[in-house]
Amino acid sequence: MRVIRRAYERFAHLFHELVKFGTVGALAFVIDFGGTNLFRFGVGLGPNTSKVIATLIAATFAYLGNRFWTFRHREQSGVAKSYTVFFMLNGIGLLISMLVISFVEYGLDRHDPVSYNIAQFIGLVLGTLFRFWSYKKWVFLAPDLPPLEPEGAQTGPISSR
Repeated sequence: MRVIRRAYERFAHLFHELVKFGTVGALAFVIDFGGTNLFRFGVGLGPNTSKVIATLIAATFAYLGNRFWTFRHREQSGVAKSYTVFFMLNGIGLLISMLVISFVEYGLDRHDPVSYNIAQFIGLVLGTLFRFWSYKKWVFLAPDLPPLEPEGAQTGPISSR
């Protein structure tokens, strides 16, 4: 029973991280998606330029939200180091989005707002999956946790009888 309880505690913690990550991500999504549309169709910038500018703004917000709320219990390396790694990983996530947008804009020759936003959404989903995995692996490191012990396992020295 103890193993099940400890496993639940580990998964409950992951669930809470996912909820917080999702909340920060939802707000960053609004900044990114709305900003991209504003720059693309309101200001008239190019499809990828719009995406880059909005993503930089949203990524800064996401970094601060994730560092000081979602993953605040994890080991914190220096701000400059984690910020640099965070933005390198965001650059890869941005590249994923830009590839999807470029395929739709230039490969399929679709320049309308609906096609652009569908491409942007697909790119954001794929990029977000990559970012969640990579942040946990390289930016917001897990604290050292004791290994799970099977129920009934002896924790002290083994005595011979």
